[in-house]
Amino acid sequence: MAENTAGEPEMNPIEDMVASLRASIGEEGEKVLALKGHDFFKGKFDGVANHGEMIANIMLAYRHLEDAKMRLGKVFQAKDGGKSVYDQ
Repeated sequence: MAENTAGEPEMNPIEDMVASLRASIGEEGEKVLALKGHDFFKGKFDGVANHGEMIANIMLAYRHLEDAKMRLGKVFQAKDGGKSVYDQ
């Protein structure tokens, strides 16, 4: 953590924190999505594991992460008075 001129800890601006969280969530989302390509799904269906259900839950997890990322974007929007960057 950086220090200001008085030697006190300086807090990150909210924009930096939100942007960092959004980036982290995006990276984790890519990892979750990559699960669909795991070798486990390339083999013959063994009759025990429900591959379709597994893929569906991977996609749900990914969508929830994308939703969290979008909601953090709404923090930016609300901070700027509720204006969307797309309204311009």
